[in-house]
Amino acid sequence: MKYLCLLLFVTGFVLYPLNTPAQQAAPPDMSIDAATRAAVIENLLKELNDSYVFSETAKKMEADVQNRIKIKEYDGIATARAFADKLTADLQSVSKDKHLRVRFSAKPIPVRGEKREPTAEEIAQSNWFNKRVNFGFEKVERLNGNVGYINLLGFNDPEAGAATVAAAMSFVANTDALIIDLRQNGGGDPAMVALICSYLFGDKPVHLNDLYWRKGDKTEEFWTKPTVAGKKYGSKDVYVLTSSRTFSGAEEFSYNLKNLKRATIIGETTGGGAHPGGMVRLNQNFGVFIPSGRAISPITKTNWEGTGVEPDIKVPKEQALKTAYSMALTKLVETTKEENIKAAIKQDIEKLQKELEEMRKTSQK
Repeated sequence: MKYLCLLLFVTGFVLYPLNTPAQQAAPPDMSIDAATRAAVIENLLKELNDSYVFSETAKKMEADVQNRIKIKEYDGIATARAFADKLTADLQSVSKDKHLRVRFSAKPIPVRGEKREPTAEEIAQSNWFNKRVNFGFEKVERLNGNVGYINLLGFNDPEAGAATVAAAMSFVANTDALIIDLRQNGGGDPAMVALICSYLFGDKPVHLNDLYWRKGDKTEEFWTKPTVAGKKYGSKDVYVLTSSRTFSGAEEFSYNLKNLKRATIIGETTGGGAHPGGMVRLNQNFGVFIPSGRAISPITKTNWEGTGVEPDIKVPKEQALKTAYSMALTKLVETTKEENIKAAIKQDIEKLQKELEEMRKTSQK
């Protein structure tokens, strides 16, 4: 089960884009009637009562929606996308749960069995998507001063993506500090979170996070792996960049490392979504992502739902990379013995400080 399923039911439900907003066409829409609205709401309320992680909150959401029906709030909504947006806003106004979303798909959503196994078409689409986005690894590079940088856009399939993780971490293995950029990361699979975290700890398993599931009243534990493909990063400094768009599994990654004092979090407070779940079909064109579980940190005994992860160093997202890079270089220059390398690092620090000062001045105008 994932925090945010990267392939939910259909391509239209993919939660982070392949292209920039400027490259994307307007999403398709369709007209709906009163019968469709009523059927979607009936199925939605049933699914919430059956599966939502907090049963009492599900009842409160049902009461709120029923009240809105009585005062005819939904009667004037004629398009599918507007209806999905309205239901999402209403559910979130009660639950404050940012994972809870009603989705519209122009492409028919397939009917699934009880186990909700993916169809062959969905598996093929998921495999294509994961490869298309390189399992979330947008960029891996070595910056001046021997600082590693990974721009990670999602936590994709840990089994299919294991080789990509190993390749990325092997590339930065010899750097003296590492920056992991999650400013555009919307989440993904908690098992991938655990896999990448495993490269940042030693051979002794570390308890990262638990997921409690309402169905079956069970708890799933996530630990680092004692061994991984390739080389672990050791105890070298790690910096994690965040923004208000950092969400779900990306928040767990940040929360884990912050609580375990394994990384310095730099940037903005994250989005605040800690309730994993899955998509449920409501009818041919509507589905809902229902959070059926909640994260529980073994350290804090709670999670980041509704509050987000507070960074150790708060700066606007645009300044986060230069801030982290400057911090990393400042620490490294103190331990560098070769004078020529030390001089080069100091020049890079001075350049970064000037650029940061210009960014601060610009933001204040």
